[in-house]
Amino acid sequence: MPSSGLTPAEAALRAKIAAHASWKNTSDRSARTANGRAAFEQRFLDEVDPDRTLPEDERNRRAEQARKEYYTRLAYRSARARRRVADDAA
Repeated sequence: MPSSGLTPAEAALRAKIAAHASWKNTSDRSARTANGRAAFEQRFLDEVDPDRTLPEDERNRRAEQARKEYYTRLAYRSARARRRVADDAA
């Protein structure tokens, strides 16, 4: 048991309560997450052109392809995981 005296399940529930309370009091959800979204987009730009040598339109085109690759790879992994779960249940 953690030093807080909570079980892991209780600690998780307490964290969920805090997160819900925080979002309840957030008037502009988009503004609150803007920095995170910008950093996520920057990741793809840095991946395809870390030294900023490409023209901007080419860098953006490649970053879009990197983003599509990322999400397609997530979908592929998700499908594999679902198939494994289904195979284990059968």
